[in-house]
Amino acid sequence: MTRLVNDEIDILAELVPAPGPQVIELGCGAARMARQMLQRWPGLRYVGLEVDTIQHARNLQDPPAGMRFVAAGAQDIPCEDGQFDLALMLKSLHHVPLDAMDQALAEVARVLRPGGYLYVSEPVFAGPLNEVTRLYNDEGAVRAAAQAAVDCALAAHASPWREMAQRRFDMPVEFSDFADFEQRMMRPSFADHHIDDALQARVAAAFAPHCTPQGARFVRPMHVRLLQRKS
Repeated sequence: MTRLVNDEIDILAELVPAPGPQVIELGCGAARMARQMLQRWPGLRYVGLEVDTIQHARNLQDPPAGMRFVAAGAQDIPCEDGQFDLALMLKSLHHVPLDAMDQALAEVARVLRPGGYLYVSEPVFAGPLNEVTRLYNDEGAVRAAAQAAVDCALAAHASPWREMAQRRFDMPVEFSDFADFEQRMMRPSFADHHIDDALQARVAAAFAPHCTPQGARFVRPMHVRLLQRKS
């Protein structure tokens, strides 16, 4: 039976018990887990990169001490070589343009110190929630490409990486109703899924069987890969 994990920071803590002190996240979104990390491991210094201008503007509003946000993508990291001890890619590698994934992983290797870690967490293209979301946003190709890019980076001649661990687990995802799902999943600030009335109706019909008086509950299968920068 696949392990159910309520909070992914527990997986990170198992794999990297003492992260940092210098941490970078590529495609940080709202940096939810990073904020938890600063509470669990005081003294971390964090840089979050984000290409979504709306989310980046939100991040710049009163960031906590120890956190800095930069508008940039993983394929062009505006930081010096060997600056970080840990890099995070949390459901973000598959959002990197397909022709830039290899460059993004090379950039992460550049900014990590020797012995530093890259924690890549990607959703698996499977499960009931996926069957609903793929009606308007089919990520089968990009999620496969993300895993292939990691494999390619590991297999490359003179690769800077070694793989230290993999973990597979499920994470619970809950929505109060379809309106909650639509707001959070169908209309993100970073993408336009071109939702018209007909498509909205199709997605609502697929979502409906999962609804209960307590809301709709799913699990999202996840695949984590921990890489280390070779010395």
